[in-house]
Amino acid sequence: MKIVGLTGGIGSGKSTVAKMFRELGVPVYDSDLEAKQLMSESLEIKEAIVNLLGDEAYLEDVLNRAYIAEKVFNDKEKLQSLNAIVHPAVKTHFLKWAESQTSPYVVQETALIFENRAQEQYDYTILITAPLELRIQRTVERDNATIQQVLDRMKNQMDDNKKADLANFCIVNIEMEETKKRVSELHARLMVLANQ
Repeated sequence: MKIVGLTGGIGSGKSTVAKMFRELGVPVYDSDLEAKQLMSESLEIKEAIVNLLGDEAYLEDVLNRAYIAEKVFNDKEKLQSLNAIVHPAVKTHFLKWAESQTSPYVVQETALIFENRAQEQYDYTILITAPLELRIQRTVERDNATIQQVLDRMKNQMDDNKKADLANFCIVNIEMEETKKRVSELHARLMVLANQ
């Protein structure tokens, strides 16, 4: 079985593309969702997060995402420490999940493959991109955020051109039908590669 990493900057539409792969019958692991789950359920992770960010990281035992985001977004060191707690747990969980799948390839949807120099962990990587203005607009609408908040979050992500040089495949996600066609073609190609 091949392991494919699916990534893209904020607002690029990687979740939309992940959904398209799911619709084609490909098992997709949503790292963000699973990370939140692990941060909510694992006592070990909870303890480490409280030690790092304080008791307010959980409100009545529920993950306080707004507080955590505020704490780490402009503090690179804290963000790295948080990632050092969460990422290894997600990786272990993902590998266990992948072992239980029976398809020729699986997709892991995850935000920071190239930023974390993790591309070696995948057989193939797919980068989703879109023009900056469109990414900002999508994120403002989706997260009810200000343009400045979106730009602050983008600062923690590598430039798309640099990522494109590192990725095996690239999908420019502007027009939905075109993206769907591209995903379908890529799926056919990955099926061939996975069965070689």
